[in-house]
Amino acid sequence: MAQQNSFDIVSNIDHAEVINAINQAMKEVQTRFDFKGSKSAIDPEGTEAIMLTSDDEYKLRSLDDILQSKLVKRGVPLKGLSYQKVEQALGGTVRQKITLQQGIPQDKAKEIVKFIKDTKLKVQASIQADLVRVSGKDRDTLQEVIAALKQKDFGIDMQYTNYRSN
Repeated sequence: MAQQNSFDIVSNIDHAEVINAINQAMKEVQTRFDFKGSKSAIDPEGTEAIMLTSDDEYKLRSLDDILQSKLVKRGVPLKGLSYQKVEQALGGTVRQKITLQQGIPQDKAKEIVKFIKDTKLKVQASIQADLVRVSGKDRDTLQEVIAALKQKDFGIDMQYTNYRSN
């Protein structure tokens, strides 16, 4: 039987790094002069969301900038964050929810599979729950697929894992 090679395309955010970035951002907020006496906070909501709360939209944006800089330093991709709209909260504050991407959404997975098929390379791509598995006989062909995927922007962060030969 011919040797079959495969790899998985996944989109996951390391939750421990997100928590570390939130802690670092809150330390910076507590020491910054422009946040003295404000009700600004960054709260994790489980493993799938972060809630930003502040006095007004300007401080909320500053809070988001601090969080983003800490996330980048910790190696968390900003493409994996999706922002909800800013809403009014209790006590005259505003809040914004940021959802963390875990897994590839079904519509994006279909788009990735279609792109792989359009490359005309001899590989098979299949959607398996929240990941896309690409398999083929030749390792070099799989490397070409990875290079082609890195060239195109699908609007989500993707990692290439589980590279194996059967």
